[in-house]
Amino acid sequence: MTVALLTDEGLLLDLLNTTPVVDGHPRDDLAGEDAGLLWLTAHDQPASAEEWRAAVEARTALQDVIRGERSPDSLEPFLAGVSRRPRLEGVRIAWDLDLPEGRSAAARAVLVWGALSESGPGRLRPCANPECRLFLVDRSKPNTARWCSMATCGNRMKARRHYERTRDTSAG
Repeated sequence: MTVALLTDEGLLLDLLNTTPVVDGHPRDDLAGEDAGLLWLTAHDQPASAEEWRAAVEARTALQDVIRGERSPDSLEPFLAGVSRRPRLEGVRIAWDLDLPEGRSAAARAVLVWGALSESGPGRLRPCANPECRLFLVDRSKPNTARWCSMATCGNRMKARRHYERTRDTSAG
């Protein structure tokens, strides 16, 4: 099941990143039901008002857990009703995931978070830019990636540090 869930990593990261800062202003890509239903459909998830509300709640809880602002225990309600069933597939056992109706996308996102936490502890993290609200999965071998994007946040942070260093040097 862990391998199958890791293929849903995009779902988790996309869900976490639905609250970006655009032109200096926070935005919520799931703010309205219509937007939420479109997002769920685009991610091949069941689209209903109940699914949308559960996804928004799971997103907030996951963001808080990843930032260390809330205990992972807060994710427990999203796992209620989740089960796995084995079936024979040729010469191997395959597992079917049963997800609760109305919370399937939320449950899947929490399961992917759990699989990532187990397979790569600490690799799912918030961007190190304090003005950014995005998350990243660090795939670098030394596990040292800090920014959601080197082209945007990484470049800004490096330029800001350079400016502060040169300003401090010229002021002294």
